[in-house]
Amino acid sequence: MARRSDRPTLRTIAEMTGLAVTTVSRALLDAPQIAFETRQRVQRVAREIGYQPDRAARHLRTGRTNVISFVLDPHDELLGFSTSMISGLARALRDTQYHLVITPHFAEVPSIDPIEYILRNRMADGVVFSRTEPKDPRVKLLMENDFPFVSHGRTDLGVEHAFVDYDNAAFARMAVERLVSKGRRRLALILPPDRFMFRRHLRDGFQEAVERAGVASELPGDINLDSNAADLYAWLTWRLKQPEPPDGMVCAGEVSALSIMAALSDQGLTVGRDFDLVVKQTSLLYDEVRPRIDAVYEDIAEAGENLGRLLIRRIAGERPGTLQFLQEPIPRFADLGHGTRAAIGTHQTA
Repeated sequence: MARRSDRPTLRTIAEMTGLAVTTVSRALLDAPQIAFETRQRVQRVAREIGYQPDRAARHLRTGRTNVISFVLDPHDELLGFSTSMISGLARALRDTQYHLVITPHFAEVPSIDPIEYILRNRMADGVVFSRTEPKDPRVKLLMENDFPFVSHGRTDLGVEHAFVDYDNAAFARMAVERLVSKGRRRLALILPPDRFMFRRHLRDGFQEAVERAGVASELPGDINLDSNAADLYAWLTWRLKQPEPPDGMVCAGEVSALSIMAALSDQGLTVGRDFDLVVKQTSLLYDEVRPRIDAVYEDIAEAGENLGRLLIRRIAGERPGTLQFLQEPIPRFADLGHGTRAAIGTHQTA
């Protein structure tokens, strides 16, 4: 085993590549000002010789931690959100000097608390968080402190900031068009709680599409995507017994769709014959559900990878307005068959 004094350093890499130490350092940080080929060559040499940065020394010298913090919010409506997001972030940070640290955010705690903790204690070089709000206080605070971040979701603050988001308006339009094409004329959409920005996107896309199609619509006010399964089940059971109940529904979460399907079955209704659903799919679960359910895929792992890559570029100094990525919905409708399964696991990185 090599002695500590024999550990490869930046100077070792500089001598092997014929580059200046400062160029090597910036290439290892994946700075966009360094040519892509140079960054690749430096990073390849670093891997080959087993170079590991001295994190404690670098932190004292530069204030850098080489840590990316992912503030993990509760996403009960999306199956596998946490593992998929972490997988994507880890893929983006692979072969970089950055380490991923998970900072939990509990539902009963203000969303800004974990951000304040990270800033106050300089726990990371950059941060990723999700479930953005129109006037998100986290975005305001991070921008005021010029602290690198990329949010999973947009805001309505009127300022440019780095984000990765799913086009929920396009998803809602696609879902409505699918339901209308199957003869459904009374459509319902279960929305997120009103404090979240993606509620507005879903609502706007849904309303635009139903107005264009000339069909009836409703937005239940007593339930939302964060409602528990029993409340969702009870609402639809009640609604199906009322005049002019919905005959089609857009579900922006897999968990809510399970409750809806249970209520339909218990009322003697069959999906595809008496009622149709379009579900936002984030896992492989609905590939195995029979009868087949129309779904539109959101690739959470792709989102995580894009978040990580954009954050590295933000830390390196790129302007926030150039670091924005909007994911397109991927239709996985029942009549397309299992051939669309290949769409899951393919990633387009920003």
